[in-house]
Amino acid sequence: MKTRLLLSFVLIILCAGSLVVAEVRLPAVIGSHMVLQRDTHVPVWGWADPGQKVTVRGQWQWFDTVAWADKHGRWSVQLPTPRAGGPYTITIEGPNRIVLEDVLIGEVWVCSGQSNMEWPTSAAANGQEEVAAADYPNIRLFNVTKKVADEPMDDCRGAWTPCSPQSVGGFTAVGYFFGRELHKELNIPIGLIESAWGGTPSEAWTRREILESDEEFRPIVDRYNQACARFDEVMAEYRKRVEEWKKAAEQADAEGKPRPGYPGTPYGPGHPHAPAGLYNGMIAPLIPFAIQGSIWYQGESNAGRAYQYRRLFPAMIENWRQDWGRGDFPFYFVQIAPYQGQTPEIREAQLIAYRTTPNTGIVVTMDIGNPTDIHPRNKQDVGKRLALWALAKTYGREGLVYSGPLYKHYQVEGDKVRIFFDFVGSGLAARGGDLTHFQIAPKDGDFVPAQARIDGDTVIVWSDQVKEPAAVRYGWENAAEPNLLNKEGLPASPFRTDDRPGETFGRF
Repeated sequence: MKTRLLLSFVLIILCAGSLVVAEVRLPAVIGSHMVLQRDTHVPVWGWADPGQKVTVRGQWQWFDTVAWADKHGRWSVQLPTPRAGGPYTITIEGPNRIVLEDVLIGEVWVCSGQSNMEWPTSAAANGQEEVAAADYPNIRLFNVTKKVADEPMDDCRGAWTPCSPQSVGGFTAVGYFFGRELHKELNIPIGLIESAWGGTPSEAWTRREILESDEEFRPIVDRYNQACARFDEVMAEYRKRVEEWKKAAEQADAEGKPRPGYPGTPYGPGHPHAPAGLYNGMIAPLIPFAIQGSIWYQGESNAGRAYQYRRLFPAMIENWRQDWGRGDFPFYFVQIAPYQGQTPEIREAQLIAYRTTPNTGIVVTMDIGNPTDIHPRNKQDVGKRLALWALAKTYGREGLVYSGPLYKHYQVEGDKVRIFFDFVGSGLAARGGDLTHFQIAPKDGDFVPAQARIDGDTVIVWSDQVKEPAAVRYGWENAAEPNLLNKEGLPASPFRTDDRPGETFGRF
């Protein structure tokens, strides 16, 4: 009798278990306090049992939007959004009911790159004052938790929070100052998604298939595969170095001396430099969340392969645009500031990327860097200059001068060279006196310092040492702080008129 009762109880439990239905689940990027892109159809997606019906309704709607989970349990709807406003609720119903609160409709931007993008608001110039004044409840912040992954992830860790002195301190300074400027100028909600990791190269943010399919990028993948093949051996050596470091650190502590530097993490599986590792872990989980565009501050870690970056960076942009499926969305980026350890070729590569990639913009920072610090603290002007591009090109503000002078073309006039520019604004100017940091060279000859003067909307360059000039360079030094700008105060980008192979030519 007891055995029969026990069997009956087990059968009841098993039957009950078979009737349990998985609850509807959402990705982290879709949550309360978020901003949804205005005046469009935004993807809202998640997971449930295969075949499960899911209904989604925004508070502004009079009808439900319906989806059924596919065989993998994923469902998705295209939710129509109104013009900017809110707050609203969004209700998602399946076996369970989810109500997203305090949702705003406005503009959404992804803020990505390496350390100068990751640099927090609290550590920017006047950081504590900026944090204390950051009371902007209609700016919303989402910070993607750092993650390296071998395959594209379908979710990440993070949560939307209103911008406040409590939330903004650790958020990207460049992103915050960019968003703040847009919010003030447009008077609509702004959503900012930070996905950044210091010290990382562009290939870590690029899908692996893109890298494998191009001969110029293939060496990146080959180096990684070779590192993975001998990773166990390298890790054994690394653990020995760590043990040696611990002993040395203890001795330094006992003697009151500074500790030695901690051994660097070996390159291989899980390393943030791994090809596609950050794309998989920190970009793929955001797709296809509806965005207006992206801002980007990176390049330092690719400076040693700047010639390759001419194509690698545009390939990454195209990769994001294809996978997001929102066309050639705006992609505005920051040119690396003067720094003693950075070749000017990386700035040239960024300028070339701007010229060859549609719907992009380049922010020049030659006047707000720090030649001895790769992390300039003035992030306010960086954010404002990014916002100028967005206001003019994305939001149609007329009459804005949104860039400093960019080299256009040149012509030789006897023993002088005349340089033509785009974005001269209301006129060219020189900060602090005569123009500086120009060089000139004859054909196949060495470059020498040159004199230069403004002539209308052009610059004339010459040197008594060069009677038959053929090429001009401007700001062509690692830590150059040249002084050409337009009268609106925006600096000119470094440039060269020649195409001689540089120090990074052929480095892949």
